[in-house]
Amino acid sequence: MTIRFPRRTLMLAAALGLGLVTASQAADPVRIAAAADLKFALDAVAAQFKADTGRELSISYGSSGNFARQLLQDAPFEVFLSADEGLAFKLADAGRTLDRGTPYAEGRLVLFAPHGSALTPDDRFSDLRAALADGRVQRFAIANPEHAPYGVAAEQALAAQGLWTTVQPRLVLGENVAQAAQFATTGSAQGGIFAYSLALSPEVGKLGTYALIPAAWHQPLRQRMVLMRNAGDTAKAFYAYMQASPARAVLRRFGFVLPGEAP
Repeated sequence: MTIRFPRRTLMLAAALGLGLVTASQAADPVRIAAAADLKFALDAVAAQFKADTGRELSISYGSSGNFARQLLQDAPFEVFLSADEGLAFKLADAGRTLDRGTPYAEGRLVLFAPHGSALTPDDRFSDLRAALADGRVQRFAIANPEHAPYGVAAEQALAAQGLWTTVQPRLVLGENVAQAAQFATTGSAQGGIFAYSLALSPEVGKLGTYALIPAAWHQPLRQRMVLMRNAGDTAKAFYAYMQASPARAVLRRFGFVLPGEAP
């Protein structure tokens, strides 16, 4: 399927950090690989970290599966924030990290429809089920389950409601969950499933309506961060900062469930 992207799509892609590196004004900033669902939350944490410490970060956003493969091939990141704790454990088991890391959040999913869509999101998938049956939904966006944890969870949620087989021929797959959000919000699809943290950002939330998907419909999206073996002092300082109150408050604001806290 060939998709032409209107100008607002390109603007949102820039806002979502797709293929971009941010907060990298200083020479030799610490390089961080982060799951795409963290885009807006981690940008806010990075800005706060810089204000508090004067230290720069260079953050790349993408699918956790792709980052894990790159890190196994010696990609020069010092910190990895994965949307799937299993990928962090895989790196630790391969001897690429200082230890087995620490959990920092648990993610949630939303069903989203852009303004003007024939789909009305609800937390039982009632209208999605009807729209798939009557043809109102012809294209539906999720992240690629082959390497994106949020894509795996979206598949599980759709399967739990008996919709996976029906929706499969209509899927538009994002390289990561931020690209799935781009497809679902800018007219490339009638709707989609992506991270709650992205829907809570003003840049994305203003583009449509959404419903929070019950957490019981998919395996928990337990997110874990690890320090790579090449981590320097600033990387270690940021790793500790992510576990402190200012960063936890930001993550909470973007809808993440934090370790030790109830949903």
